[in-house]
Amino acid sequence: MNKLILLLLILVVPVIILAQPTGVNIQFNETEVATPAPAAELTTAGGSFTTLVLEGTFQNPRWKAYVGNVTGSLSLSDSSQNTIYDWALTVVSGSVFVSRNDSIVWSSIGCASPTTISDEESFLNMTSSAPDSISNTFNETIHRGFFVGTTQIVESTCNSIATYVNNQQQTLNTTSAFQEVLLEDNSNNIVYTTMLEDSLAGYDGSLFDFQMIVPEDSTEVTPTTYYFYVEIN
Repeated sequence: MNKLILLLLILVVPVIILAQPTGVNIQFNETEVATPAPAAELTTAGGSFTTLVLEGTFQNPRWKAYVGNVTGSLSLSDSSQNTIYDWALTVVSGSVFVSRNDSIVWSSIGCASPTTISDEESFLNMTSSAPDSISNTFNETIHRGFFVGTTQIVESTCNSIATYVNNQQQTLNTTSAFQEVLLEDNSNNIVYTTMLEDSLAGYDGSLFDFQMIVPEDSTEVTPTTYYFYVEIN
């Protein structure tokens, strides 16, 4: 009798499913590039000697940006994606993750190490000492704390930036909008991570849930493919 009771108890113990980021469908994709400025005009007299200071803003081929919004639902589904119930998203909270790898080990996620960042620069043909290298771009460790699945990313422990708002650089602090941090898994795959906002004014004043930048190999003809994941909490 005791054995039967024990068996029944084992059968009704619930299986705990741990939350983790999931792949998403990209429903809209509009890509644009800046138009080069027209040539400046200058007329000088023959026999003259002119000293010039030429100032310009040049599009950076070693980085690219992604901005947008998150829609969808919270769902209770089985392994075959059959849904018993779902809830529409009304308030967005969580993170967007972008990586060159399509199989991140989320249970091992943590801050990207200097070695992994350096390896990423080498892979993308970046010079670490360049002002726009990954390490010199993500040169702060100031960000708010957050969770990836059940793993806590402690406040101000990872390399970070905050992208611009209303065409202006932000003062980076733990409450800045559109923060982005560098994470990695135990296979040393870098994961570019931005925490979701809920329809805040972004780089051009339009309302976005996220905006982020990721590096590109400017020496290759074929652009680098990135994989997108989202976690809602």
